[in-house]
Amino acid sequence: MAEEPIPLGADKDLPARADALQNRAEIIAAARNLFDSHSVDQVSMTQIAREARVGKGTLYRHFRNKSDLCMALLDSKQKALQNETLAYLRQSSAPSEDKLFWFLEQLCDYTEANINLLVETVQGRLEQGAFELDHPAHHWQWLTIVGLLRSGSSGGDRDVEYLADVLYALLDPRFYHFQRFVRGYDPQRIRAGLLQTARYLFY
Repeated sequence: MAEEPIPLGADKDLPARADALQNRAEIIAAARNLFDSHSVDQVSMTQIAREARVGKGTLYRHFRNKSDLCMALLDSKQKALQNETLAYLRQSSAPSEDKLFWFLEQLCDYTEANINLLVETVQGRLEQGAFELDHPAHHWQWLTIVGLLRSGSSGGDRDVEYLADVLYALLDPRFYHFQRFVRGYDPQRIRAGLLQTARYLFY
């Protein structure tokens, strides 16, 4: 399994000038405020620039699109998820299946708490010709599932990578959003269904 955290990469090539750093911080704060008040898909880059009191040129020098902004807002949350997961996996003496179920529950909670930001980042990456697992942080989640499946007591001849794909697909933000807001499933039902599926695949 992935044994080290992988950053989202939102802070790479961060400008060193103090005024640029300040502008970036104000843009992120403005986006967070607007996203908290309105649906992410209803907020435009123009509104974010206006809220941050920066020109659109400044905004686009820091963030190519709204998807990049959402990724920056997710960065600290993703790091927290990774660090908590790594600490648990290193310290826990629970069976591999229990560790897998615990991790899937954490992913459910993370997706539920950040669903609108996640949907926007996935959509933005698709428009750029990239996929969710192309991103290192999301690949880390998949690798963790692979590792926990592989370390299970009933390994046999299972295609572990394919089974990990199945579990990860159920946590795709767009599919999760569909279940929550089209199907009308509550988070507890989604979590229970995911864990039930994991048990079928694990044993």
